[in-house]
Amino acid sequence: MTITMLHSKIHRATVTDANLNYVGSITIDVDILKAANMRIGQKIDIVNVNNGERFSTYIIAGEAGKKEFCLNGAAARKVHVGDKIIVIAYTELTPQEADEYKPKIVILDDDNNIVEEFEGLE
Repeated sequence: MTITMLHSKIHRATVTDANLNYVGSITIDVDILKAANMRIGQKIDIVNVNNGERFSTYIIAGEAGKKEFCLNGAAARKVHVGDKIIVIAYTELTPQEADEYKPKIVILDDDNNIVEEFEGLE
């Protein structure tokens, strides 16, 4: 048996672009992905703090240092440039692993600079 647990979270990213004509996904700066232990192609949930939308997509790599958070394809209709979003990744763990696992949390400022990183929810 496994339990779906929080793997990592990017908190309060600012949407920098929304591209309706792209095939799909979210483009995220690879430096921020590395900090959050997220991977290209990984399924994630996005929560839009501004309008309450919650949806799933997958990650594609954005240019390092660009601080980009671009929603692509149909997801572009669920955000506006400047909206605050939370990017959430999950993992499957055994109950024993879940008892010990500490998710990675990355908090960003209004310009998508990392201002805090920590592990765990307590």
